[in-house]
Amino acid sequence: MVKRILVVTPVIADALALQEALLKARDGYYETVFADSMFAAVEHLQDKSKPIDIILLDCTLPDSKGIASFQHLFAIVPKIPILTICDTDHTLAIAAVELGAQGFLTRGHFSSYLVPQSLRNIIQRKAVEDAAYLEKARAEITLNSIGDAVVGTDMDGNIDYLNVAAEHITLWKREEAQGQPISAVMPLIQSENRQVKANPVMQVLQQDTATTLTPGTILLRRDGSEVAIEDSTAPIHDAYGKLSGAVMVFRDITATQAMAVKMAHLAQHDFLTNLPNRALLNDRIAQAIGLAKRRETHLAVLFLDLDNFKHINDSLGHALGDLLLKSVTERLCACVRSSDTVSRQGGDEFVILVTDDKSAENAAFTAEKLLKSLATPHSINGHELYVTTSIGISSYPADGADADTLIKNADTAMYQAKEKGRNNFQFFKPEMNVRAVERQVIEANLRLAMIRNEFSLHYQPKINLKSGAITGAEALLRWSHPQWGMVPPIRFIGIAEDCGVIIPLGRWVLREACIQTKKWQDAGLTIAEIAVNISAVEFRRQDFVGTVRAILQETGLSPNCLQLEITESVLMRDAETSIAILQQLKDMGIQLAVDDFGTGYSSLSYLNQFPIDVLKIDQSFVSEIGASKTDGDGIIVSAVIAMGNSLKQKVIAEGIEKQGQLSFLKAQHCEEGQGYIFSRPLAAEQFAKMLRLGITAHAPIPVLMPN
Repeated sequence: MVKRILVVTPVIADALALQEALLKARDGYYETVFADSMFAAVEHLQDKSKPIDIILLDCTLPDSKGIASFQHLFAIVPKIPILTICDTDHTLAIAAVELGAQGFLTRGHFSSYLVPQSLRNIIQRKAVEDAAYLEKARAEITLNSIGDAVVGTDMDGNIDYLNVAAEHITLWKREEAQGQPISAVMPLIQSENRQVKANPVMQVLQQDTATTLTPGTILLRRDGSEVAIEDSTAPIHDAYGKLSGAVMVFRDITATQAMAVKMAHLAQHDFLTNLPNRALLNDRIAQAIGLAKRRETHLAVLFLDLDNFKHINDSLGHALGDLLLKSVTERLCACVRSSDTVSRQGGDEFVILVTDDKSAENAAFTAEKLLKSLATPHSINGHELYVTTSIGISSYPADGADADTLIKNADTAMYQAKEKGRNNFQFFKPEMNVRAVERQVIEANLRLAMIRNEFSLHYQPKINLKSGAITGAEALLRWSHPQWGMVPPIRFIGIAEDCGVIIPLGRWVLREACIQTKKWQDAGLTIAEIAVNISAVEFRRQDFVGTVRAILQETGLSPNCLQLEITESVLMRDAETSIAILQQLKDMGIQLAVDDFGTGYSSLSYLNQFPIDVLKIDQSFVSEIGASKTDGDGIIVSAVIAMGNSLKQKVIAEGIEKQGQLSFLKAQHCEEGQGYIFSRPLAAEQFAKMLRLGITAHAPIPVLMPN
């Protein structure tokens, strides 16, 4: 490759002598470019199309003299080698070398064969230096761009390099750390015992083998703070394979360790309540069983399911439901000892392990404490929320020898508590498993019944007690199973609510009742209203009002012909929300009735706020009329009728079966009634016949029985 040499001198003889010497060079071709002034030299250097490899400078120029000539050119092209041309007095040339010149040539010696050789050596050396600089710069950029910290040391273990990441982690600047012992810049301790650790660099320098830090190593930073690190340390060898130092590559794993701890915690704890989950609970039960075996003691497992919690989620949203679960968690934890375990199984289910339990009375005491604590209202986001729980209890060793069996049996006992009215606790008994299996069978058959169309509606007439006329009917669900026959509602309604089947089933009932009533009306039969019972699960769903509206539009039944019956206890569970839902229904023109009135302990202030049309006296009060003195000869019924009349609400008595009950209700001016004394629930065809026949107060009341 041609090397271009810029000769800057006003002495033509010197220029020609140099050109001749370079032409005779045997180690390559040199192209010589001449400039007789600093101005001309700068022009050549600014021409990037013809780069210069080396400059020969005479410091005595027409427009620049002395050492200033070298300094001027060196400032313009610091990376191009410059040799000065001098006389026998080398003072100026030596000064230039001290400022960065690569050497000098003496006049009178230009013809020597050493001149071109020296120039080539200088050019090659500069090329090597540039390449080395580029390589070093590339390595520097690479090391500074990686996330790992890199520290280099010499053979004595003194720092000779830190990358940016190392500066950031150790809090030492490279300039300050340079020459410092590795132990001063990177003091290490063990996390468990806080003992000082030897830096692995010293081990590498002594043994000439790579190594790593033991787990749990802590780096003490320059400001005294600590970070957990992991590393790999390796020896550095020179070109001859001789050990020349060590390099340590490490990273801050504090965040990684914290994340690992967090993930391990999440794997064993519920994300919402931070309670132990099923996996951790099983482990603790297994440990408690082992301890109980050795000590010959007992332990108890309590399975809790919040009563009707789904209604709160459906009506107020899951965000508020989550806050309620957290509030419940706080109360549960406050009711047990620190040695016990409160666990969330998911949803609204909790399991509590009571260890070192010496008797069933202790478990019962804990359960009573839990029931009492949860009965107090929860104040959440302006809502006063009431929630109760049903509790099942199993014990070791009587009810199981492992965690799965104990939890399963406690769960079975919990369902027994649900069936006994909720807000109570039950101990597991072996016969409960039979009921649990039956419950599962009923649930499975309920789902199949929806597909097989095994459900139907029967209709029980409502009678005006003064005129004897049929004023409407109540739609009642019936299930005809192909093997079991007619299944009483008491056997399957509660299960349908718990497993969620009540939602599609309730919509089917409402739609079917509206369709049938419209058919009767279109056929010319007089029926003013159809009453449909609404479950708590349906009433609390956010889409309930929209579903009712859609069914009325679909079937064409006038809203004022539909009467929705909601139990008093459902309305009082969250009275404020109930008022809002009832008002939306009322605005549509739908009639609203409080079912089982007298059993839900309604506040009269709330009762007056509910946009209610009808109060239905619970049949338990009606059945007591004339039966015993406990009812005070119907005082409660009389009071309800009087209250309904004063509130301008229609009063209907349910479960009228005897003539004495009917006579009493008439005397108290109860407006309507229904019961077996008039008719049992009838299929649609039979009810249509009753509508055609009619009932009056002046004729004997026919008791119609279904075929």
